[in-house]
Amino acid sequence: MKPISIGKLRGLQQISSQRGTFTALALDHRQNLRKANPAFVNNEELSRFKIDVTATLSSRSTAVLLDPEVSAAQAIAQRAIPNNVGLVVAVESTGYAGDATARQAQIIPGWSVEKAKRMGASAIKLLVYYHPDSPTASEIESFTKIIANECAKHDLVLMLEPLSYSLDENKKLSSEEKRYVVVESAKRLTPLGADILKAEFPLDTSTTLSTRDQTIWKEACEEISSASITPWILLSAAVDYETFVQQVVVACNAGASGIAVGRAVWKEAVTLSGGERIQFLRTIGRQRISRLTSLCHALAKPYTDFYTADTPFDWYKNY
Repeated sequence: MKPISIGKLRGLQQISSQRGTFTALALDHRQNLRKANPAFVNNEELSRFKIDVTATLSSRSTAVLLDPEVSAAQAIAQRAIPNNVGLVVAVESTGYAGDATARQAQIIPGWSVEKAKRMGASAIKLLVYYHPDSPTASEIESFTKIIANECAKHDLVLMLEPLSYSLDENKKLSSEEKRYVVVESAKRLTPLGADILKAEFPLDTSTTLSTRDQTIWKEACEEISSASITPWILLSAAVDYETFVQQVVVACNAGASGIAVGRAVWKEAVTLSGGERIQFLRTIGRQRISRLTSLCHALAKPYTDFYTADTPFDWYKNY
């Protein structure tokens, strides 16, 4: 097992279950939510939606993932996050800079790892658009390493989320190309200092019948487990809930340590407001997140299989 600092170990404890598995309720979405509901152009309305979802569903998860722009501080101030649920805060700007086939990443202006630590985050989430064969691949790797070093400096867990993209702007990745990019991203990026890998499902399950074969799904997920030197969790990537449930079962049986789930749980609530929104979240939303948390608790590989902390009695002298 890999040695880890006391601060990072405590952060992992705060965002996981007693068994060491992860169910992160993802609500760090920004531009895609504004596009889905014109009312969310208003910061107050977008924040209200995120607080409603957080307050209603986060108690059924192990952590909640929020952005610093309209939700993280607000959720704390309004006591929407239960005391036993960890807080993961996004650090990257929404979208990307550069060309569509050579994407670049940047930190939210005015935000930093150090500020996330000071506000009480248990972890930060860094999203990078990454293709191992892109002209900007080495730039993204260097950027990731810089953020990882900042996290090490402040003893803050780094949840790294590489998102794949096509090098041909006129077509999306094929299922096999996506498999290559997702697995290779795990291989190249996790050694740079990430503590958790937040990975896409490594196949396009909407294209051909062959990719719906769960034997193939399992083999592809096992490739991520072999490539990643850290625990990895599956992101929902806006697939429908029932599809995500199938993906979660396969991924956890193949070595995943849990999930980060957003729209698969709460997407219908985006166009609802007031009592209708709360009613949906209290019924269907809670049922969905509870089922997913139970699946992860039962099937996922705990992070304690990866990390250990050395605690000699004089540890604090050099901490």
